[in-house]
Amino acid sequence: MRSAWRTRRFVTILAAGTALTCGALTGTAAAALTPGGGLAHPDRDHAGGAATRHGQSVRAAVAPDGIPGLDVSGWQGNVDWDAVKANGAEFAYVKATESTTYHSSFFPQQFNGAHDVGIIRGAYHYAIPNKASGTAQADYFADNGGGQTGDGLTLPGVLDIEDDPYVGTDGTDKCYGLTPDQMTSWIRDFLNEYKRRTGWDAVINTFTEWWNDCTGGSTEFAADHPLWINNHADTPGPLPTGWTRQAIWQWADNGVFPGDQDVLNTDTYKKLLAQKR
Repeated sequence: MRSAWRTRRFVTILAAGTALTCGALTGTAAAALTPGGGLAHPDRDHAGGAATRHGQSVRAAVAPDGIPGLDVSGWQGNVDWDAVKANGAEFAYVKATESTTYHSSFFPQQFNGAHDVGIIRGAYHYAIPNKASGTAQADYFADNGGGQTGDGLTLPGVLDIEDDPYVGTDGTDKCYGLTPDQMTSWIRDFLNEYKRRTGWDAVINTFTEWWNDCTGGSTEFAADHPLWINNHADTPGPLPTGWTRQAIWQWADNGVFPGDQDVLNTDTYKKLLAQKR
């Protein structure tokens, strides 16, 4: 899918250190998942899952420029990583956890399977801020897949924070009933605890509208935390307040790879590789 020079360039970058991959869930495979601990549908919650609530239509088009990859969750079930590799994927993010009560039983097959075929992989956590503190959710993530050590094929973990998927039943709103100050504090606690546990600055996955509404357009995290933006459109922007460029762009929820389709910004990727663990 990419020219030989781009592939060589990517391999050169990879040799420099750890890598970053992106994970989401949109698909049709049945998922055998661990109990959700009171969460009604953690198997359906995934990076970029709020796209339809943002009026974004399903878009399967030619991939934008960038390092090609995907994100998956338990919804995809067991992934044929040999086929994914053959189709040109160079990175993948895998959903590990949600809140403090759910972890995907497909995580080992997906996370280790990507590694086994030489695809850079990473884990992500789906935040439910009104269920437990940011610190508690960061610990749960680190203990259940998000605390992997860097080995040249593992990327920093991701905080996936977007519209409340339980707004219809939990009596809150898309911001989980939190004020912008409360949400910013929750995010700060998660990121600080993840950094303490792993030594990495987590990537933030979100939607521009959600971020600007629910954090009040906070710019506090943009300097240290790369952005993974979900926008199924012709361009990744406009971006949330504070960021001038995305690290990862989820540009479609179907395509040649299972799950969501993503591209990774090469220049930002180099900065991710410089992180120490």
